[in-house]
Amino acid sequence: MTASVIGYICIAAMLLMMALRTPISLAMAVTGFIGFTAIVAFKPAMSILDSGPFETLSNYGFSPIPMFILMGVFASKARMSAELFYSARTLFGGWRGGMALASVSSCGVFSAISGSSLATAASMSRVALPEMLKHGYAPSLATGTLAAGGTLGIMIPPSIALLLYALITEQSVGKMFIAGIIPGLLGLGLYLLTIAVVVALRPDLAQPSNKTSLKEKIVGLKGMLPFVLIFSVIIGGIYTGLFTPTEAAAVGAFCALLIAIRRGMTFRDFTDAVQETLFMSSMIFFMILGAEIFGYFLSVSRISYTLVEFVTSMELAPMAIILSIILLYMILGCVMDSLAMLLLTVPVVFPLVLAAGFDPIWFGVISVIAVELGLITPPIGMNVFVIKSVAPEIPILEIFKGVLPFVVADIIRLALLIAFPWLALALL
Repeated sequence: MTASVIGYICIAAMLLMMALRTPISLAMAVTGFIGFTAIVAFKPAMSILDSGPFETLSNYGFSPIPMFILMGVFASKARMSAELFYSARTLFGGWRGGMALASVSSCGVFSAISGSSLATAASMSRVALPEMLKHGYAPSLATGTLAAGGTLGIMIPPSIALLLYALITEQSVGKMFIAGIIPGLLGLGLYLLTIAVVVALRPDLAQPSNKTSLKEKIVGLKGMLPFVLIFSVIIGGIYTGLFTPTEAAAVGAFCALLIAIRRGMTFRDFTDAVQETLFMSSMIFFMILGAEIFGYFLSVSRISYTLVEFVTSMELAPMAIILSIILLYMILGCVMDSLAMLLLTVPVVFPLVLAAGFDPIWFGVISVIAVELGLITPPIGMNVFVIKSVAPEIPILEIFKGVLPFVVADIIRLALLIAFPWLALALL
């Protein structure tokens, strides 16, 4: 039996384990270990288990992950999401669907200090969803807006997904963050346009919000200042070379801590924030460890090289290759966690992308947006289930119905980035 055949059998076994609800990190580690043993030998496989975890988890490049998570958790504990929503609400005073527009805008701003889509969706939905339902918004629009708005957290820097992609492919983390700014803002703009179109076609879905004066709108901007400050410090420091990404993450977390203390964060809130950060970081690091073991197996099975040779022999157009990869991501996104999907697939498809002559930074943005779609597509849209946990009385099908217009908006964004790659590369 050839190494490639063993590789395909192990990948099929891993997918079966995931279907049986085995933790993704464990499924990758077990199949990687067994596959490596079958192709090489048991003793070398054991040496990977002996040294691999230490080498992986002591990698300095991964150190921004807990800092970016801590920064978002501090913001949540300081209840900055509530003030942010009410600030955005004053800006859209008098607009039909103003609360929905405020919710998406708040998600976009909150994403600037939260690298997690799930954290963004959870924080904003607790504040905005009860308000929208109380003011007569259709449950589908209210929940769909927040589920989709939460996905902005995976693209607008600092983004854990962009960070992991950069580390996996050995690209500059700073460049990946800078490349995510325009696509992230484009996503925010398209979501706002989607809400405007939906409420124009179906006015019964949303009520006009209370009018606010120009002075109230200007005063309302005050709630966004902490987010703008932290975002400017992080991205400005990276862009000018003043900070490395790791230093920027630490400085951002410290700024968030100072703001949280000023807003009355207690010592209990602080310890809860640290515990929550440790829990979320541990999950991500276990996935990284599983992916690392699986990566050793992929290397010796030569599946990536076999795939490159096979696609080259088919003489497909480069654009057909990219569209096939995006389709793969959209399918996997229906059944798999976004970070796990990146860790699992990028080592396989990245050589194919390089062979087709595409810019690796641009492809990173494309792949993260494609992964982002998986957060709101059935049957397992993680953000949809986050909203469901906040509002258990709303049927899951109602939430999925609400996100469909935003799925269309994301497909349009992907099409624009494929047609005009400079949208991702202009700031580099």
